[in-house]
Amino acid sequence: MKLSLFSLFPVLAIAAACGGSGAATEEAAPPTTQSAVVTSVPDNTAILSKAYDPDYDVPPGFFVDERVETTTRSFTLHHVLDESNSYERCTNDLVIAQAWEQEDNDSRAVNGYYVTSIENDRYFEFVRELDYTQDVGNISDPTSPGYARVFKCDYADRTGVDRNLLDGYSGRLMAEPMNNDSLREFVEYLWQFRYFNVSRKAVIASYGSQETAGPTHTLLLALVVNQGSDQCDRVDVVEWRFRFDSARQEMHREFDTIRSFEAEMSNGAPRFCN
Repeated sequence: MKLSLFSLFPVLAIAAACGGSGAATEEAAPPTTQSAVVTSVPDNTAILSKAYDPDYDVPPGFFVDERVETTTRSFTLHHVLDESNSYERCTNDLVIAQAWEQEDNDSRAVNGYYVTSIENDRYFEFVRELDYTQDVGNISDPTSPGYARVFKCDYADRTGVDRNLLDGYSGRLMAEPMNNDSLREFVEYLWQFRYFNVSRKAVIASYGSQETAGPTHTLLLALVVNQGSDQCDRVDVVEWRFRFDSARQEMHREFDTIRSFEAEMSNGAPRFCN
């Protein structure tokens, strides 16, 4: 059976839609938990166990996309990008969003037929049924749903963002109300589309704080980097901070590697090197 690439790639699938009926309305889910406050970074032993745990990806209470909760079949999910593939497009106009999604679908290796569209206060979502008849591993289920999204500019405007960079400008966020929980939800939402060229990635903690200019949210990451055959892995412990300027409604991100250590798997268990 074809597995979902949901949490692995920044552009996760090959679908979405255009043309056809207007969007149905779907209520946006509110943040489910308050932003946790972390006063100290866990020690290397705690990070090591989570970094190599195949069943661990994110901490309890982390954002879970509605498609994970409601879709029983394997599926793909992505945002429609601009021509340079630098940032997620936004518009408040359903017709424009449909046109962008149609172009996106036409450009993909696997196309899908339009099923429906859904609208909430954050984005337009277009649903297509993707044809995988050439996928020998999916004979019993030759199609799977694909979801493509276009942000509403009244919620998030990522124009000018370079998604390939880990630092710098991260767009404008107009969530209502705009507070620590709103920023947390957006940062954790974007994480599901973030790709790192590493062996393993894990969010150790997700926590926020209030600063003079506005809320800040941090993802504490463990990134396992393969350093080559017969070499131990390098585990980078990273604080990825997203600062919100309330006056400008702008976000900026900072990627800060606070320490690294070497580790490896030995007899099915992780251990420190040296």
